[in-house]
Amino acid sequence: MTALPEKRFPSTVDRTDRIDRPLTMRGVVEADLPELHRVDREAFPEEPYHYFELRQSYDIHGDRILVLDDGRNLHGYVLFVTTSDGYVNWIKSLAVTPELRGRGQGRRLMLEVIRRLRTEGVHQVRLTVEPTNAAAITLYRSLGFSFEGEVRKGYFGPGEDRLIMALGL
Repeated sequence: MTALPEKRFPSTVDRTDRIDRPLTMRGVVEADLPELHRVDREAFPEEPYHYFELRQSYDIHGDRILVLDDGRNLHGYVLFVTTSDGYVNWIKSLAVTPELRGRGQGRRLMLEVIRRLRTEGVHQVRLTVEPTNAAAITLYRSLGFSFEGEVRKGYFGPGEDRLIMALGL
C-alpha cells in the first residue's frame, strides 16, 4: 500500500532553483492555460501538447488537473481522468519543469492524485510511459505501480512505443 501525501502544503523550493516562493498545489483555472502550455513545452520539448489539446482537456476534465503554483508561474501539473464506470483512472500527463525535476514535485502531484482517487473509490490507476524514461519509471515503481506486460510497440502510432503501468488502490 502506498503512503498518503504529507499534509505540508505549501512546500518551499531550494533558492538555487531560481524559485524562492512557496509552491502551492491547487486545481487549474482557465487563466492558467497559457502557463500550463508553457510548462508542457518545457517538460516535453519534443512532443508537447498543442494549446488546443490542453484547452479541450481543461474544458472536459478541468476538475482533474492539479498544478504547482508559486504565485507567479506554474511549475508542474498532473492530468488524470477516471473512466465512466469509476473503476479505473488514467494518468494522462505528469509534467514538472526542468529546474524542479528530482526534487519530489512529481511525487507530490502523484500522491495527491492517489489520495483523491482512493477517497472516490477508484480501484486502479493506470498510465503509459516511454520505455526510455528511466526517471518516470523509477518514480512510478516507487509509488507501487507495476508493469502490465511488455513494451507496446506503436501504442500511440509508429515509433511511439509505451509501457503500461498500473497501481491497485
